[in-house]
Amino acid sequence: MKLKAICENHLYSKAYSKGKRAVTSALAVYVLPDYAAKKLAKAHPQGRITNRIGLTTSTKLGGATVRSRCRRILREGFYAIERKKPLKQGYLIVIAARSAAVKLKSTDIERELDTAFSKLGMYE
Repeated sequence: MKLKAICENHLYSKAYSKGKRAVTSALAVYVLPDYAAKKLAKAHPQGRITNRIGLTTSTKLGGATVRSRCRRILREGFYAIERKKPLKQGYLIVIAARSAAVKLKSTDIERELDTAFSKLGMYE
Protein backbone atom coordinates (compact mmCIF):
# COMPACT_ATOMS: atom_id res chain seq x y z
CA MET A 1 0.00 0.00 0.00
CA LYS A 2 1.26 3.45 -0.86
CA LEU A 3 2.46 5.65 1.99
CA LYS A 4 0.43 8.66 3.06
CA ALA A 5 2.92 11.51 2.84
CA ILE A 6 3.33 14.54 5.07
CA CYS A 7 2.76 17.46 2.70
CA GLU A 8 2.87 20.51 4.96
CA ASN A 9 6.12 22.08 6.13
CA HIS A 10 4.68 22.99 9.55
CA LEU A 11 4.14 19.29 10.32
CA TYR A 12 7.82 18.59 9.71
CA SER A 13 8.72 21.46 12.03
CA LYS A 14 6.37 20.17 14.74
CA ALA A 15 7.80 16.67 14.47
CA TYR A 16 11.35 18.02 14.76
CA SER A 17 10.62 20.27 17.73
CA LYS A 18 7.96 18.39 19.75
CA GLY A 19 8.27 14.77 18.62
CA LYS A 20 10.15 11.92 20.22
CA ARG A 21 13.49 11.22 18.54
CA ALA A 22 15.64 8.15 18.01
CA VAL A 23 19.01 8.55 16.33
CA THR A 24 21.10 5.77 14.79
CA SER A 25 24.29 5.99 12.78
CA ALA A 26 22.45 6.38 9.46
CA LEU A 27 19.02 7.76 10.42
CA ALA A 28 17.17 10.10 12.71
CA VAL A 29 13.52 9.16 13.27
CA TYR A 30 11.00 11.63 14.72
CA VAL A 31 7.55 10.50 15.89
CA LEU A 32 4.63 12.72 16.90
CA PRO A 33 0.93 11.83 17.44
CA ASP A 34 -1.14 12.98 14.47
CA TYR A 35 -4.07 15.00 15.77
CA ALA A 36 -5.77 15.01 12.35
CA ALA A 37 -5.66 11.21 12.06
CA LYS A 38 -9.34 10.66 12.86
CA LYS A 39 -10.40 13.28 10.34
CA LEU A 40 -8.17 11.70 7.68
CA ALA A 41 -9.54 8.23 8.47
CA LYS A 42 -12.89 9.32 7.04
CA ALA A 43 -11.21 9.84 3.66
CA HIS A 44 -9.51 6.40 3.80
CA PRO A 45 -11.29 3.74 1.70
CA GLN A 46 -11.54 1.33 4.67
CA GLY A 47 -11.94 4.11 7.23
CA ARG A 48 -8.71 3.17 9.00
CA ILE A 49 -6.37 5.44 10.92
CA THR A 50 -2.94 5.42 9.27
CA ASN A 51 0.48 6.93 9.79
CA ARG A 52 1.76 9.80 7.69
CA ILE A 53 5.38 9.49 6.62
CA GLY A 54 7.93 12.15 5.70
CA LEU A 55 11.36 11.39 4.24
CA THR A 56 14.07 14.03 4.28
CA THR A 57 17.44 13.99 2.58
CA SER A 58 19.77 16.95 2.85
CA THR A 59 21.88 18.35 0.04
CA LYS A 60 24.87 17.40 2.20
CA LEU A 61 24.29 13.79 1.13
CA GLY A 62 25.07 14.50 -2.51
CA GLY A 63 23.43 15.36 -5.81
CA ALA A 64 19.83 14.79 -6.82
CA THR A 65 20.36 11.20 -7.94
CA VAL A 66 22.03 10.27 -4.64
CA ARG A 67 19.23 11.87 -2.62
CA SER A 68 16.53 10.18 -4.73
CA ARG A 69 18.22 6.79 -4.35
CA CYS A 70 18.43 7.37 -0.59
CA ARG A 71 14.71 8.19 -0.42
CA ARG A 72 13.84 5.05 -2.42
CA ILE A 73 15.91 2.90 -0.07
CA LEU A 74 14.34 4.54 3.01
CA ARG A 75 10.87 3.89 1.58
CA GLU A 76 11.67 0.24 0.84
CA GLY A 77 13.12 -0.27 4.32
CA PHE A 78 9.97 1.21 5.84
CA TYR A 79 7.77 -1.10 3.70
CA ALA A 80 9.78 -4.10 4.90
CA ILE A 81 9.35 -3.08 8.55
CA GLU A 82 5.59 -2.65 8.09
CA ARG A 83 5.30 -6.09 6.49
CA LYS A 84 7.12 -7.82 9.37
CA LYS A 85 5.75 -6.05 12.44
CA PRO A 86 2.66 -3.85 12.78
CA LEU A 87 3.37 -0.28 13.87
CA LYS A 88 1.13 1.82 16.06
CA GLN A 89 -1.18 3.93 13.90
CA GLY A 90 -2.09 7.61 14.02
CA TYR A 91 1.39 9.13 14.06
CA LEU A 92 3.49 11.52 12.03
CA ILE A 93 6.79 9.76 11.28
CA VAL A 94 9.69 11.76 9.84
CA ILE A 95 12.76 9.81 8.75
CA ALA A 96 15.84 11.96 8.14
CA ALA A 97 18.80 10.36 6.37
CA ARG A 98 22.27 11.03 7.69
CA SER A 99 25.50 10.83 5.70
CA ALA A 100 26.08 7.14 6.52
CA ALA A 101 22.78 6.19 4.83
CA VAL A 102 24.18 6.88 1.36
CA LYS A 103 26.32 3.73 1.35
CA LEU A 104 23.74 1.39 2.91
CA LYS A 105 21.37 -1.07 1.27
CA SER A 106 17.68 -1.51 2.07
CA THR A 107 18.32 -4.42 4.47
CA ASP A 108 20.73 -2.25 6.47
CA ILE A 109 18.20 0.60 6.52
CA GLU A 110 15.55 -1.88 7.66
CA ARG A 111 17.77 -2.89 10.58
CA GLU A 112 18.38 0.77 11.49
CA LEU A 113 14.64 1.55 11.33
CA ASP A 114 13.90 -1.50 13.48
CA THR A 115 16.21 -0.30 16.24
CA ALA A 116 14.83 3.25 16.03
CA PHE A 117 11.20 2.11 16.21
CA SER A 118 12.01 -0.20 19.15
CA LYS A 119 13.62 2.72 21.02
CA LEU A 120 10.50 4.81 20.36
CA GLY A 121 8.09 2.05 21.38
CA MET A 122 6.25 2.12 18.05
CA TYR A 123 5.51 -1.61 17.84
CA GLU A 124 2.10 -2.87 18.93
